[in-house]
Amino acid sequence: MSQLECDVLVIGTGIAGLTAAIKLAESKVHIVLVTREAEPEVTNSMWAQGGIIYSKPLWDEASLFRSDIMKASAGTSNEEAINVLIERSSKILEEILLEKAQTDFTKKDDQLALTKEAAHSTKRIIYKNDCTGKSIQISMLNYLKSLENVEILTSHTAIDLITPAHHGINLQQRYEEHKVVGAFLFDQKREDVKKVMAKKTILATGGIGALYLHNSNTSGARGDGHAMAKRAGAILSNMEFVQFHPTSFYSGAFHRRFLVSETIRGEGGILINSNGERFMSKYHFDEELAPRDVVSRAILSEMIELQDDFVYLDISMKESAWIKERFPTIYEYCLEHKIDITKEPIPVVPAAHYTCGGVKTNMDGETNLMNLYAVGEVASTGLHGANRLASTSLLEGLTFGYIAAEKIMQTLKSDKNYDLKLIKDWSLGHKDVDRALITQDIQTLKQTMWNYIGLKRSRNRLARAGAMFGELNSEIHRFYKHAKLHDDLIGLRNAVEVGEMVLNASVRNKESVGCFYRE
Repeated sequence: MSQLECDVLVIGTGIAGLTAAIKLAESKVHIVLVTREAEPEVTNSMWAQGGIIYSKPLWDEASLFRSDIMKASAGTSNEEAINVLIERSSKILEEILLEKAQTDFTKKDDQLALTKEAAHSTKRIIYKNDCTGKSIQISMLNYLKSLENVEILTSHTAIDLITPAHHGINLQQRYEEHKVVGAFLFDQKREDVKKVMAKKTILATGGIGALYLHNSNTSGARGDGHAMAKRAGAILSNMEFVQFHPTSFYSGAFHRRFLVSETIRGEGGILINSNGERFMSKYHFDEELAPRDVVSRAILSEMIELQDDFVYLDISMKESAWIKERFPTIYEYCLEHKIDITKEPIPVVPAAHYTCGGVKTNMDGETNLMNLYAVGEVASTGLHGANRLASTSLLEGLTFGYIAAEKIMQTLKSDKNYDLKLIKDWSLGHKDVDRALITQDIQTLKQTMWNYIGLKRSRNRLARAGAMFGELNSEIHRFYKHAKLHDDLIGLRNAVEVGEMVLNASVRNKESVGCFYRE
């Protein structure tokens, strides 16, 4: 087994992980940055279309920003997390994105262009056409690569966090202070396991949207960080709060769905059903700009009532040239699928989009486990509460990734790596993996999550999901124990464990609130 030591291990290369890595690398700290993807730019951050909030007193009042976050969450957001975002986010955005990474944002008259999205009471979002995430991701990666002391491991899947209590050689280690001292990584190309020891470990693995049949996420958003943290002893919270994006492109296929940005509704797009009727006024006074959970359930209700597979989002009333300039990515994608959005409406359905809960942290990104931090979508600061305000996700990842790095630097010089000789090597299985069985189990999982733990949940649906998860869990863990490692197998084990977390949280919560709805 190969071994590696570093100061800080960062698992995940989205905006939260990159921000933490940049801040730490600038302080000459040895960073190992890990992704299961072959290329570090393949993240959920990369796919973000709408934009990122840039709230300044010149055009936005703090009280208004606070009110919008709280309103979108149905009054459940953590006030302390909101305060951190208001007080720190704009300066961090200016330092990391505008000054250092020099991210390309859309401008008007040499000033950053501002737009408005659903549930926002004013224009406070900066963007790059409809590919903001790509602009941010690439610019941050380019800047990070210019720094020293950063080792990027691609095609490496994190298997488990290393804790002396679980992986120590001596019996006495079980009674040591519960802490994380690194992680086991599966090298996909060499089919081997690396033991990486780190003074601090940061989880930045993203959300769990890919567990659902219809989702807007990359395939890596399967809950790896949530599952590893849980097995290590971390506390998780609010796992029932999974936000569904109202509008993803309906193509009839059950693959990752292309997101049709909320900005289209922010710019005047309307939702109509198959009868050509605009329907959102029946469900909310803000109509198309209502919170995402309201819009998603409204669409589902229209689909059920009219027995349709989708509804339509129409922006064709706008000038053709403007549409092509404002939404070039969406325009091209839809055109490839024989839809000209300058002339006709877009077929859309809701899709699992964002995880509001996760690994519980304080305002410095610290978990209940010593030396383990969580930032971005994998973390639960309480900022989003039961429902997320549009475009807060990129800002949260940027802000708390930066703050976690600050906190780490306070003690890192006095910290020491745990003795890797005191940690057992990973025991590799030797039984060949039947990929067809893994694929079938993953599909069963996705169907179960979508049908029984989706937009609307009930006691009977949750009971059905519980029975199916019980069977899947026992079978997979028995198989996993002796099988040869593979990224899909690691993901399947994690996905089933996280699916059960969402199920159990949904059973415990009897109250419909925010994006969580129980019949």
